[in-house]
Amino acid sequence: MAYVIAEPCIGTKDTACVDVCPVDCIHPRKDEPEFEKEPQLYIDPDTCIDCGACVPVCPVTAIFALEDLPEKWANFAQINAEWYKSRAAAG
Repeated sequence: MAYVIAEPCIGTKDTACVDVCPVDCIHPRKDEPEFEKEPQLYIDPDTCIDCGACVPVCPVTAIFALEDLPEKWANFAQINAEWYKSRAAAG
């Protein structure tokens, strides 16, 4: 996993990161049915190309490289990955 969206995104869900992602690995987008019910956005660890374009546009500093993820939010690496696994299983 290259980048992780952590706790500061909860309740904010600013989609500037979605708009700059060159590989469409941040979901749910505003036009997806899951957008309203999800508390945050998620980065697909299998699709992310580690470009970092999302980091500077996040207004709440919620996106971290995995190795820079604060310990208090370490569980968000699993939360991001699990969200994509559950979508694949439902798909």
